[in-house]
Formats: sequence, C-alpha cells, structure tokens
Amino acid sequence: MVPERHSLARVIGRDLFRYGVVPLILLAAIIVSAIFVVTTAHETRLLTAAKDRLYEEKDSLDIEWRNLILEENALASHSRIERLSIDKLQMVQVEPSQEKIIVSKQ
Repeated sequence: MVPERHSLARVIGRDLFRYGVVPLILLAAIIVSAIFVVTTAHETRLLTAAKDRLYEEKDSLDIEWRNLILEENALASHSRIERLSIDKLQMVQVEPSQEKIIVSKQ
C-alpha cells in the first residue's frame, strides 16, 4: 500500500477553516482595527498641524490689526489734521462772531 501524500498547505487550510474560523475572524477584526487606528492617528496629526498653522495666521492677523488701529489713530488725530489744514490749505480758525449758519428747509 502506497502512503497518501497530502499537501501541507491544504491540510493547514482545512484545519483552519474547520476548527479555527473564530480566531480567523478575530485576526481579521484586529487587522482592520489596527488600520483604522493608524489612519485616525495620521488624520489627527494632519488636523493638529493645520490648527497650529491657523493659530499662527490668526496671531499675525491680530498683530497686523493692532498696528492698523494704531496707524488709524495716529492719522486721525486732531492735531495732525489741524496742522495739515494750516500748512497745506492755509486754513484758519473762524471766530464765533464771523460764523454764519445757513438753514435749509426742504
């Protein structure tokens, strides 16, 4: 009698599918879960980096806004406007006795 030859891979495969279905399902679930964990960690890192960039942009815009407010206040000061009106336009302050008020009825 000739001994039967069995393929080792076929024997292991039959045994796994016959007796090891639950461990195979659990192994697949572990692998899928690990892939999701890695993907989520990567997305979290990307979002954190984007958030940090947005905070830096917010800070620079805030600084620029403060500088613009200071510049606006400097340009709108009464002494500057008065000086410019006297120097460039040769305007003078009107005495209250020389004022004329015009009232328009519409």
